[in-house]
Amino acid sequence: MQNILLLGAGRSATSLINYLKKNAEKEEWHIKIGDFDINLAEEKAGGHPNTSFIQFDILNEIQTKDEIAKADLVISMLPARFHPKVATACVDLGKHMVTASYNSPEVNDLSDIAKSKNTLILMECGLDPGIDHMTAMEAMNSIRKKGGKLTSFKSYTGGLVSPESDNNPWHYKFTWNPRNVVLAGQGTARFIRNGRYKYIPYHKLFSRYEKIEVAELGDFEGYPNRDSLAYRKVYGIEEIPTLIRGTFRKAGFCDAWDVFVQLGVTDDTYKMEGLEEMTKRDFINAFLKYDKSTAVEDKLCESLHIKKDSDVFKRLEWMGIFEDKQVPITEGSPAQVMQAIMEEKMSLDPDDKDMIVMQHQFEYELDGKKYQLDSSIVSIGDDQKETAMSKTVGWPLGIAIKNILNGNIKLRGVQVPIKEEIYAPILEELHGMGVSFNENEREIDS
Repeated sequence: MQNILLLGAGRSATSLINYLKKNAEKEEWHIKIGDFDINLAEEKAGGHPNTSFIQFDILNEIQTKDEIAKADLVISMLPARFHPKVATACVDLGKHMVTASYNSPEVNDLSDIAKSKNTLILMECGLDPGIDHMTAMEAMNSIRKKGGKLTSFKSYTGGLVSPESDNNPWHYKFTWNPRNVVLAGQGTARFIRNGRYKYIPYHKLFSRYEKIEVAELGDFEGYPNRDSLAYRKVYGIEEIPTLIRGTFRKAGFCDAWDVFVQLGVTDDTYKMEGLEEMTKRDFINAFLKYDKSTAVEDKLCESLHIKKDSDVFKRLEWMGIFEDKQVPITEGSPAQVMQAIMEEKMSLDPDDKDMIVMQHQFEYELDGKKYQLDSSIVSIGDDQKETAMSKTVGWPLGIAIKNILNGNIKLRGVQVPIKEEIYAPILEELHGMGVSFNENEREIDS
């Protein structure tokens, strides 16, 4: 019997846990689920004969080491700041670890000692990062094998609401961590286009999106992620003239969101005063000029050059920011207030389904001709538990775990899923589960 320790039992772990349970008896696994919320851990264990649950506190170093020592493999679904702590303990004890979260310098520094301990620390094995890496590498390796020279790679991913559940003018609902949505894009986006390095500061990001059409789903907007340049080395395409990784939103989102960025209400660096006495209207007015004789709506439109009959203004009005209703929280940063306001309007309804959309755009040269290959994937959630996000994050992790424990993945050290040994079995099984790319290739003008 092989022992799997899952740390963190939140909503994102649902599909992963269900996958592990489904395979537990056949693969002879025992799955221990640990979470600070003991009731949540018990609920996710669900009385399955191959599962158990514990209350787990990552800040308790004795418990952390004791539980990891009993495991053959550890899955960290904890907040990203705790992954280095888990990874360090796993390496010290010679235990494999997997997570869907981004790699970090602290974890990456453990690679050599992990190899010496015959241990694999697999990072970025979820959706984005994860499936994006795997499918990109599969396509790029295919282009290379037939002698093509890659000249451009653009990749966009979005966690969105399914069309049948899309009933608001933003065409968006929270399908993942709302805080991450409110803080998205902060910092400076870095990428390369046609051999020119480009940098977009946060206050310009949502006015510099690219319009992209996705077959059967219509128009989307893609804005660059924080750092695309780092992936040149990761993907082995250091000389590529164009490389952009970004985030998808439905058409119309970015112009409206840019209003909040320009106002400053996505700032998370300080706590606001007087929130206990503020309405939503007061909150917005706090970021506009002092003028008692002019309505808040008019001041906002004048300040940001918005017309009151525009779609942008209609989206702002729908959000309820001009209402004379108490702000939902009495303490916090502007970003936290904005998040609370949005959660009242943009949370999924009980019968809503979410949707994942990912698209890769490759351009390459072969035998004197130029080609474009567009690959896209659309995944719709089943319900509020088996969401598209949960499935596309959890299933790759589960498949990787199976292949690590049965010896099909022999790589050691700190890895991300860019090597065929890792991504090939994962993509093959995902295809059988209905998660696969649709490809469209055509010759383009030289």
